[in-house]
Amino acid sequence: MSPSEKVLDRHTASEAPADPFPVLGIDHLRFAVGNAKQAAHFYATAFGMRCAAYRGPETGHRDHAEYLMVAGSTRFLLTGAARPGTDLDRYLAVHGDGVTDIALRVADVERAYAHAVQRGATGLAAPHQPADGLRLAAIAAYGQVRHTLVERQDDAVFLPGFEPREFGGATEGAFHEIDHVVGNVELGRMDEWVEFYQRVMGFTNMKEFIGDDIATEYSALMSKVVADGERRVKFPINEPATGERKSQIEEFLEFHGGPGVQHIALATDDIVATVRRMRAAGVRFLDTPDAYYDALDEWVGETRVPVDELRELKILADRDEDGYLLQIFTAPVQDRPTLFFELIERHGSQGFGKGNFKALFEAVEREQARRGNL
Repeated sequence: MSPSEKVLDRHTASEAPADPFPVLGIDHLRFAVGNAKQAAHFYATAFGMRCAAYRGPETGHRDHAEYLMVAGSTRFLLTGAARPGTDLDRYLAVHGDGVTDIALRVADVERAYAHAVQRGATGLAAPHQPADGLRLAAIAAYGQVRHTLVERQDDAVFLPGFEPREFGGATEGAFHEIDHVVGNVELGRMDEWVEFYQRVMGFTNMKEFIGDDIATEYSALMSKVVADGERRVKFPINEPATGERKSQIEEFLEFHGGPGVQHIALATDDIVATVRRMRAAGVRFLDTPDAYYDALDEWVGETRVPVDELRELKILADRDEDGYLLQIFTAPVQDRPTLFFELIERHGSQGFGKGNFKALFEAVEREQARRGNL
């Protein structure tokens, strides 16, 4: 537990000021995809997720086909265009497959939306009730990303028009929740979006990585992490920094056509089993040179996974004052070098693997060089 969290724990509910924008967690992530049916099978087969529901032309939802994929509390809503000429078609032509909506669960959608707009957020959809026990609103974030605000009773439908449709889930339990969602923005705009989350949602700075924290011989980036007071929702925001060659953030911005979600970290209780399952299903992870592991136990110390097994699977480890973590990153999961995933297993540490930044960045640069984009 960090010092700031210890201070928060000493306040009782009656002493703490009322939170004008209380966030209960991430409700779901919506992905725009070129083929939702095939994407659903990819996440079922490669990630072990279970399809729970579907809506599309057959259910009266004429323009889109949508599959709800679940794993623990993680929900991915995969949305594809069912007919030409839609806004989704135009979005995909510019940005490619990726996350369009980080939907946030809130306690009171009217209150949250009113506060957000009053504090300068751009409203995209006023509060409304599309189904019993479900109220929604939406505000704009960076690039074309939005935050749908979701107030739902536990027995409410996910969204209107969805019907049960079950497949997949062969390795359900491989991961259980979204740990954090990382956004990439243009040079000079990181602080603007950090201030946005502070002003609009009352988030606070959790971590900051600048200067030589995330840098190699060729490129660099800067990152700040904002989170709600309970650390249920964590948003690292990255921007490029000056370097000799094109950074991973610059590559993302070029191929994504602007700011967007760079990667999603998924929390797992057994990263070894999860990586083995996903590798066997064809998921490709970033490589780490053997030299990284030669002195790993000297600065990370003992972890539940032996160093030889970490070396075999190319899993990274890091330790801070609160504990340690294990993590690994996939290669991009679509044709463009944009969205990828992280698996993370935490043992006390609430960090983001600062000790691994150089190794990770060099691994990304090797992939950029293979693509001819470094």
